[in-house]
Amino acid sequence: MQQNQEAILLLADGTVFKGIAIGKIGTTGGEIAFNTGMTGYQEVFTDPSYLGQLLIMTTAHIGNYGVHEAEIESDSVKIAGLITKKFSNGFSRVASVESLQTFLERNHTVGISDIDTRALVRHIRNKGAMNAIISSEILDITLLTEKLKEVPSMEGLELSSCVSTKDAYEVSPEQPKYRVSLIDFGVKKNIVRCLVERGCHVKVFPMNTTKAELDAFAPDGYMLSNGPGDPSVMTDSISLVKEIAADHKPVFGICLGHQILGLSQGLSTIKMFNGHRGINHPILNLQTGKGEITTQNHGFVISKESIATHPNIEVTHEHLNDQTVAGIAIKNKPIFSVQYHPEASAGPHDSRYLFENFIAYMHQYQQK
Repeated sequence: MQQNQEAILLLADGTVFKGIAIGKIGTTGGEIAFNTGMTGYQEVFTDPSYLGQLLIMTTAHIGNYGVHEAEIESDSVKIAGLITKKFSNGFSRVASVESLQTFLERNHTVGISDIDTRALVRHIRNKGAMNAIISSEILDITLLTEKLKEVPSMEGLELSSCVSTKDAYEVSPEQPKYRVSLIDFGVKKNIVRCLVERGCHVKVFPMNTTKAELDAFAPDGYMLSNGPGDPSVMTDSISLVKEIAADHKPVFGICLGHQILGLSQGLSTIKMFNGHRGINHPILNLQTGKGEITTQNHGFVISKESIATHPNIEVTHEHLNDQTVAGIAIKNKPIFSVQYHPEASAGPHDSRYLFENFIAYMHQYQQK
């Protein structure tokens, strides 16, 4: 890539930002979103839940600590494109193996830097989520406007099938105590790691699996993973989770898994004006009265209004910024889910207790 090669960011409402190309030279489109985290950019970029999104990092400097082999959540970069204020080609951390620029190029990720990200975030906070396009090869606004029309809306878009495993696989500690069937809607590696660290033999299944296949593993509980896209169009997955929830085995859902669990119980989901993305979101546990600082990444939430007509559902957690539903449980069953990431790496770790709760439910199931 040539130094200081020009790039353009065009939003669906016609707003234009001009900057410098980073990553691969090319053109990419998606829904524009922003993440407020100050660390963990590599984990964010490889999170399958970000598939199809152009991501603004609100931290001023990105790339300064390079790329570490262990800090990935999937097999590749999943964001559609990267938008930053200042981008560092160099890096200073001893453990890093390559620059972020090299990592993005290797993963064919297009990006733009040297733009006013504060102004951009304020703009989309006022206007709401919208599609956008980045290009470092097409600088003609008229041509980019036509290409932007081809980018699909996130609403009504099923994306989990693009990131779910094609074949089941198993991960286990040396002496497992519990067996977990995990449905992969776009699972982060650290979810599997958190289960294995707690003595779970985990079998990860494709999203199009059947309940019979899940049960053939003889699980003590089911895990519903995170993932990208609009949950309301995932009718097969909703039906599968409805079957699972009809039993009394423990179930733990995270993010997309949480939304699908809600939909399986007759609740509805809505697309947010702006999603929640970052590592500093405040949550109130309504059962304990304790607050948690959490990592979040979602553009859809379960409708609070729909819960009011379903007395079998309990709201367990609430987002303190906007009072959206952040956790639910099915009454009189060991089934619960949250709209954030308790497995977050590098952190925060305030919500790791949710894995302990899941383990406790599976222990109780074994005792029966």
